Amino acid sequence: MSSRSLLVIITVIVFVCVCTTAFAMDADSLTMSGRRLTAEEVESLEKLIEQNPRDVSSRTKLLGYYFGRQFQNQSAREAKRKHVLWLIVNSPESEVLGLPYGTLDAILDKEAYSQGKKAWINQLKRRPANLKLLEHSANFFQLHDRELAVESLQTARPLDMENPKWPTKLGHLYSLGMMKKSLKVKTNAAGKALEQFEIAYKLSSDVERDALLQSLAKVALEANNTKKATGYAEKMLSQNNSGWNYGNNIHHGNIILGRIALTLDDVEEAKERLIKAGKTPGSPQLNSFGPNMTLAKKLLQKGEKDVVLKYIELCSKFWKMGKDRLDKWSVVVKDGKIPDFGPNLNY
Repeated sequence: MSSRSLLVIITVIVFVCVCTTAFAMDADSLTMSGRRLTAEEVESLEKLIEQNPRDVSSRTKLLGYYFGRQFQNQSAREAKRKHVLWLIVNSPESEVLGLPYGTLDAILDKEAYSQGKKAWINQLKRRPANLKLLEHSANFFQLHDRELAVESLQTARPLDMENPKWPTKLGHLYSLGMMKKSLKVKTNAAGKALEQFEIAYKLSSDVERDALLQSLAKVALEANNTKKATGYAEKMLSQNNSGWNYGNNIHHGNIILGRIALTLDDVEEAKERLIKAGKTPGSPQLNSFGPNMTLAKKLLQKGEKDVVLKYIELCSKFWKMGKDRLDKWSVVVKDGKIPDFGPNLNY
């Protein structure tokens, strides 16, 4: 698998972690429990499914188990393919098909992806106005057939106009285009994403709006709308410190404002913002995937290695899972070089 493809998959997973809503929690819990299954428990669940093929809960657990193993293990990849294809054909409204666990990767398994794509197209022909099918097919298509994913979401929106879910998903889908190398393509994708996220923001509850602020600030900055990016970042930092998203807001709000400061050649302000971002109490997302290193990289390019080393030290307090990576970055920075921050530049 190419590093770019892996990066997109990680970005999608991060987005799901931040934005998962109540409708997917049962499937999400089942896949999480599936990740902890033993080999004996997996064998037992597979036997249960042989006896009762419509046992969607067991299939969902198994998809959680196979998801992480598919990248190194051929048998896990084949087992995952079997369950996903069965669900698309026989139970396309199953919640797991709206999560990353219910997709197939065209690079890992081109034939399986083609079969899944054909199955989804057939389902949509039979029930073109089914919102669950439109949502789940968009989830399946988003990495490798983005135009089809956009088509599914654009079809769903007029059928459910007051639901912020559809513009939120469209905004996320457009934002994936920001990973392209072309500056023009990135800016255009960011502008489209900003338009959709702002529609979603107007339709959302207060809690949902809080979850959207990070995306709004980021795409506004990439769309060269500094005024809006500043406004959304400042709003992130004004949120209640008892809110569920507080740690994310502190971190990403300061990163955005620091990047804006650099565009104004205010290096001292950018350095202060980097340290404030590092002082976040953490969050489920930050604790799992680590800090955003975009501002740190930009400061390293200006020779500001001391503040970046301090930032890395602060991040070690919440990103305990990434200790080895943080240590390696520190060594590279001390050597006067810029580390390869990989996916940590992109969320």
